[in-house]
Amino acid sequence: MLRYADLAVLALALPVVLVTPASLLGYAVAAGAWLIQRSFQIAAERAVARALARGVRRNALGMLAGATLARLWIVTLAILLVGTLGSSRAGLTAAVLSLVLVTVALGGRALTHVLRAEEG
Repeated sequence: MLRYADLAVLALALPVVLVTPASLLGYAVAAGAWLIQRSFQIAAERAVARALARGVRRNALGMLAGATLARLWIVTLAILLVGTLGSSRAGLTAAVLSLVLVTVALGGRALTHVLRAEEG
């Protein structure tokens, strides 16, 4: 459940955006970018698992690094574009939502690893 806490926060953020003066465009862009980068993450994790199963650690590390950079650029460019081409309020909404999602995602991954270590 902790691995998907960011997606739950993304869904819960929509009603908050609707009842506050936050920008729906900023939410939509940030949500779209987040879902795209999440698909990159899932694909990269599967590719890394296959590479590690074949014993090719260098390929696994390269895939993980490339996917991490791609994910970072997807979210960053989405925030930049919506803030520049849309409005400053849309950019701020996208930036704040992305910050919250990154924080929740990293916290969820850290707690998942900690809980796995305690079980093992």
